[in-house]
Amino acid sequence: MVSVADVAPRTPWEEPPAQGDAIEVAEGVLWMRLPLPMKLDHVNVYAFDEGDSWTVVDTGMSSNKTRRIWEQLMAGPLGGKPVRRVVVTHHHPDHIGNAGWFQSEHGAELVTTRTAWLFARMLTLDVQEEWPAETLAYYRSAGMDPETYETRKADRPFNFADTVYPMPLGFTRVQQGDVFRMGGRDWDVHMGNGHAPEHATFWSRDDNLVLTGDQVLSSISPNIGVYATEPEADPLAEWLEACERLAALARPEHLALGGHKLPFTRLPLRMRQLIDNHHGALERLMEFLETPKSAAECFSVLFKRTIGPGEYGLALVEAVAHVNHLYRTGQVSRTRRDDEAWVYQRR
Repeated sequence: MVSVADVAPRTPWEEPPAQGDAIEVAEGVLWMRLPLPMKLDHVNVYAFDEGDSWTVVDTGMSSNKTRRIWEQLMAGPLGGKPVRRVVVTHHHPDHIGNAGWFQSEHGAELVTTRTAWLFARMLTLDVQEEWPAETLAYYRSAGMDPETYETRKADRPFNFADTVYPMPLGFTRVQQGDVFRMGGRDWDVHMGNGHAPEHATFWSRDDNLVLTGDQVLSSISPNIGVYATEPEADPLAEWLEACERLAALARPEHLALGGHKLPFTRLPLRMRQLIDNHHGALERLMEFLETPKSAAECFSVLFKRTIGPGEYGLALVEAVAHVNHLYRTGQVSRTRRDDEAWVYQRR
């Protein structure tokens, strides 16, 4: 009999670093953790020793509390040396949230992909005090629970600028195929997609380190969602394509440094698990759509657990991603219901 432990990714650490502390995961590479105000209550950040300074990878969500922790980290584990460069894997607030602070207050250079910078810069400037009509229409089209819809509609909408420090003009671009020097190592840059557009991953040429960001995580699946900005998108196809492409680079001995949970080895195994998990979800969904269903009515078959209020938004956008994929690949048809929801049915 094969035990679960034999087929699971392995981590050299049972516990993450304490708040304000760091764990050295390789020579000159520190792993740190910052809190998040949500069910997924943390984000991992990393620092690479450049001799007289540090390069930091990802920055946490913007808040005074997070910046105080950064100041503790810089005075403590980072030994008072300046952070001269900030690398951001993708544009989500828990990763890019304090990049502007490092630029404005510490004179750091921001390195990221063009798409990440453009999305983040645009969204920080797009402050809405009332819900855009397009967002409400998207919620209705996804079949959002009526009570949840009315509650959201009555509240002030979430704004990217609520959790991302103002971003000044100017950044340095990384793109597919670049070789990037960081922490005494040369890193091949390969782009992920699906969780976030043009998501940068970094593969060391000099040892077994890989910075996976949120493209590949050790014990959870990255959220793959469709939003009102591009309601007809098929991010699941983009994520599957990227993971199949990146899987060709993965080796069992790689130490994957992800954006959440614990660093891990057995990267090829984990990537195959994640890919197979989504194919399995699509197969279950096809069976479920023998009768017409909205995206919101697919939670039970997709997630196989109860979705609480704190998870509802992420579950909804991921459900839309899965039905969109089946629709875009011609496996289901869709029609509008009287309540404006799209309902999908197997062909």
